[in-house]
Parts: sequence; C-alpha cells; structure tokens
Amino acid sequence: MGSFVWMRLLESTAQRYDRGIGLLSGGRMADVYRRIAALTTADAFSPRVLDIGCGTGGVSLACAARGATVVGIDVNAAMLEVAQRKAMRAGAAGPVTWLELGAMEIEDRFGPATFEAVVACLSFSEMTPDEQTYVLEVARTRLRPGGRLVVADEVVPRGTVRRALYGLRRWSLALLVYALTQTTTRPVAELPGRVRAAGFLDVVVERMWGDAFCIVRARAPAGSGRADGAHAAGARGADA
Repeated sequence: MGSFVWMRLLESTAQRYDRGIGLLSGGRMADVYRRIAALTTADAFSPRVLDIGCGTGGVSLACAARGATVVGIDVNAAMLEVAQRKAMRAGAAGPVTWLELGAMEIEDRFGPATFEAVVACLSFSEMTPDEQTYVLEVARTRLRPGGRLVVADEVVPRGTVRRALYGLRRWSLALLVYALTQTTTRPVAELPGRVRAAGFLDVVVERMWGDAFCIVRARAPAGSGRADGAHAAGARGADA
C-alpha cells in the first residue's frame, strides 16, 4: 500500500499520527493491531512481549488488552508520550513499559530468552536490509524456546500488473515525502524468507490490502535463547 510512505511525514507530528494512519489505511489499522495481538498472545498466558518500534502504542495496547506484559520501544520520544497518554486512558489489562530505545540497542538492554513474543508493525520498512537481518537474529535470541515472532509491514505485491501499479503510486509519494522530511520508508523485500533465514520455524504469511501488506508469524526454535545458537536447519524458503 504505497500510502504508507506518508508515515514518515506523520511521524513528525506525533499528535496527528493515529488519525493520519487511520485515514491512510481506510480505518483498517485498528483491526491489524488486534490481529497482531491475537497472534502474539495465542497459546500463552500473560506473555511478556517486546514491541519493536511501538510508535503511539497501537500494537502494545492491543496486546496488553489481552493480558500481556509489554515492553514498547521506540526512538521517537514524542510518539512514546502519546502512547503513555493512551495507555493511561485505556486502563489495559496488562502492564506496559515504554522505553526510548532503538532496535539496534535491544541486544545491549535485554538478556537472552527474556520474552515469550516479539512483535514489529511498520518498523522493518524503516530499516536497511542489514538492519532487518540483525534485528531478526537478535529477536530470535531474546525469545524463549518456542516463543512467537509477529512482523507486519509493507511489502511489494506479487504479479506484474499489481507490482507496476504499486511502484508508480509509491514512487510519486516517496519523492514528495522525501522533499518534505528528507526521510522515507521502503517495502520489506522477501520478508518471510528473511524470517526463515534468521532461524525461525513454522513461518506463516497473511497478505492483505491489495497484496501490499502482510503479517508474518513464526516460532523460535529450541535453544533460541542462546546468543550463539545455530540457525535451524531448513531455514531457507521463498516468499509465501
């Protein structure tokens, strides 16, 4: 969905982010947050969850509403302030801790096997491919054996026609947003394959919104909490 490049512009005005992302997604983003929370908390009682790039807390609060104990991290202090105010109003069932912390700092802040689940929604598209690889591998070691990974983000649609239309729409929007903010996002290439290559198992993909957005869920293998653990055999795989 090419309109997600507008996220960069919206992030400069945190107070209007939720309203803007709601308009850009046609009101569907809240459903995505709830879907991510359902996948994250399935088969676990009050799991401890790390939300990478939590923004204004949509996913974190959805997980907390289902009883999870959540740590939401983001480098944008203004977004975290909005998240804290939303949490106070929501009175979520589970506690949420907000930390001004970047994805590259996870390894320094949290020990191995700290979480039952790690989630990331619309944050991988702000990372370089090398950063995505690093964060996935660190996430695997911070998960307990069998822990759950859920990543939701913009991806390039499959099919020549869809891909061409998507590229034209996104390119024009990206140029405008870059002119205004000097930053941009990029669709995540081969997201399911990247998750497999990082050593995760049982990778499942849900595609939506004209095939330009997907939710990928996977499971950490036994021994995933060891920082030096070997990747599971068969981690390779094509995009589903």
